[in-house]
Amino acid sequence: MKIVRLDQAHTLPFWRRPVALLFLMAMAMPVAFATWSALLNNFVIEVAGFDGGDIGLLHSIREIPGFFAIGVIALIIFIREQVLGLVALVMLGVATALTAQFPSMGGILTITMLSSIGFHYYETVNQSLQLQWINKTRAPQMLGWLLSAGSGATIIVYVLIVLSWERLGLTYSIVYWLSGGFTALVAVFCLLAYPQFEAPHPQLKTFVLRRRYWLYYALQFMAGARRQIFVVFAGFMMVERFGYKVDEITQLFLFTLVINMVAAPMLGKLVAVFGERRALIIEYAGLCSVFLAYGGIYYFGWGVVLATVLYVVNHLFFSLALAIKTYFQKIADPQDIAPTAAVAFTINHIAAVFLPALLGYVWLTSPGMVFLLAAVMALVSLGLSALIPRHPGPGHETVFKGRLLSAAE
Repeated sequence: MKIVRLDQAHTLPFWRRPVALLFLMAMAMPVAFATWSALLNNFVIEVAGFDGGDIGLLHSIREIPGFFAIGVIALIIFIREQVLGLVALVMLGVATALTAQFPSMGGILTITMLSSIGFHYYETVNQSLQLQWINKTRAPQMLGWLLSAGSGATIIVYVLIVLSWERLGLTYSIVYWLSGGFTALVAVFCLLAYPQFEAPHPQLKTFVLRRRYWLYYALQFMAGARRQIFVVFAGFMMVERFGYKVDEITQLFLFTLVINMVAAPMLGKLVAVFGERRALIIEYAGLCSVFLAYGGIYYFGWGVVLATVLYVVNHLFFSLALAIKTYFQKIADPQDIAPTAAVAFTINHIAAVFLPALLGYVWLTSPGMVFLLAAVMALVSLGLSALIPRHPGPGHETVFKGRLLSAAE
């Protein structure tokens, strides 16, 4: 396979350049993952009779590969990151295609584990490649555009499901086969059509855990814990409490993605203009309010309209999480990006391994308490984000470090 250095990539046709590959990958992954997510709650409730405890267990199982994403460090000793990411994308596609073929509890857990290995290893490598291949000055906006590209692909999937699920009498099996197969084919095309791009800074292929990155690790840990509550229980609530059907829950996802597609580049620009600290403070203050309102749905009987609005707003706030990536890009040594991405992905999933299963049992007795716990986590994240300096960089990773530097001067 031909190897091309990044500083020579501009000589290639535009469609074969690194940014084009990032966009193609960004659009291929959501086709499988978004379909799996859109159908999952209805699939497990209708086919396997899942309750809140079962869905919590499923998502805990799904997050185990994320906890072991640190294994990427060992794999990139033997496999180039670009190849590893695309092979993982093939695995995600194939596992998604097979999802409906195993409609029992054991079958669903097993195929979910396989698809999750593909998803989490792809995401780990993809984040590393983005930070290596995109210039720091352009990163916030470019990451916003990549989010929009993924949202655009997801929108197409959701529109097709909404328009054809009832009209064509589609089944879970047909939709999973089509979406997963598409993702796998695109990944194979990327493996064959693109050269291997060589970043200017060779990545360390050892375990990297640096004290000066502690705030980044803490933000990742809290983001993983908080996001799991939303991913696992917000959509499940819409099906279990409000009786959303497949096409209805997909319409909600579709509406959310349309807004995200438009908003993501603007949010990226907001991060570039106002900085990571302010962007994350806005995100976490907003998420705290949203989760408190989710709790009010159960404690005060607020209705489906509010739940729908909160779901959309929640996704908008989550889009600001790209600021965590750009914060790390600014403080990191260039050769640390790949190993730290793997470590951070593992840290992000520490809580995700046990939290969904634990909160699944809390859900059975007090669903509102689950969202109140999420609000507390958002408050902790808010406090951590206040420690980010206005202009982060090596040696200036936190506001404390900046004060120490000022005192030394």
